[in-house]
Amino acid sequence: MVLSQLQQQEFDVVQSSITPTVFQGIPVIDLSNPDSKSCLVKACEDFGFFKVVNHDIPTQLISNLESQAIQFFSLPLCEKEKSGPPNPFGYGNKSIGRNGDISWLEYLLLTTGPEFDYHTLSSVSAQTPQTFRGAVNDYVSAVKTMACQILELLADGLRIEQKNVFSKLLMDKQSDSVFRLNHYPPSPDINMIGFGEHTDPQIISVLRSNNTSGLQISLREHGSWFSVPPDQDSFFINVGDSLQVMTNGRFKSVKHRVLANSEKSRVSMIYFGGPPLNEKIAPLPSLLMQGEDSSLYKEFTWFEYKKSAYESRLADNRLCLFEKFAAS
Repeated sequence: MVLSQLQQQEFDVVQSSITPTVFQGIPVIDLSNPDSKSCLVKACEDFGFFKVVNHDIPTQLISNLESQAIQFFSLPLCEKEKSGPPNPFGYGNKSIGRNGDISWLEYLLLTTGPEFDYHTLSSVSAQTPQTFRGAVNDYVSAVKTMACQILELLADGLRIEQKNVFSKLLMDKQSDSVFRLNHYPPSPDINMIGFGEHTDPQIISVLRSNNTSGLQISLREHGSWFSVPPDQDSFFINVGDSLQVMTNGRFKSVKHRVLANSEKSRVSMIYFGGPPLNEKIAPLPSLLMQGEDSSLYKEFTWFEYKKSAYESRLADNRLCLFEKFAAS
């Protein structure tokens, strides 16, 4: 057991009587198909979640970083803690944020900007921190390019004249994007919460995991949880809260969680594409009804929303504070 100090009674457990069914209707988007933009838009409207195939990201690049991550998470806890505690970047386990959320995982949170000192990761592996940094940078660069491609297809599908209206926020040198490596050790309970329910506050999230189940999404019209079959060769995309606001609620930020697997470890790698801290987030004028103020959200900066999100619990509805017509 990697997280030997974690005690089972400290964690939330899902009642076994409500085990989710497997979600077979996940939209699958072929990025090699130039006509995929209409499918992308519909997936974001209906689910806020989809899988992409034919993404052209080399398998070697993915497996190289996963190998580095496994080496790191296999180290003794005292060695991993040399790379933390997260403030907010670095190594952490059990606690998610500072508001009491507890989960069955350990993680490494990194900024994608130049300011993080990768030399603090001196215990990453027998290889050098520079090797680890190279693996992270290569992977992040590839998935960011894919995320921008998806965002530009979405803008085109929405008939927005400025095709880079979303992607330019990720490409900005001041982009507040982050990268997270999660490790979920095998759990003694098949219904242990690995990562509690939440939405992602950023614009878009790009997720890849090993071939181990655990990811679940909540579909609003059903009001229940559905398990997502694992697929280590594809990427899963989440609409974030910020993109929901920019599309004035047309796209849906999907609520999701992870259950720990009772037999196998799960390793996931997530790129969270965020805007610059001073970027103003509001519905795009071209997506509002003409002749009236149909905006559902108040304008806010990414810094304001990020600060509010970090001061809340994982499961909180963070956007309600910024809705124009929220109940008082």
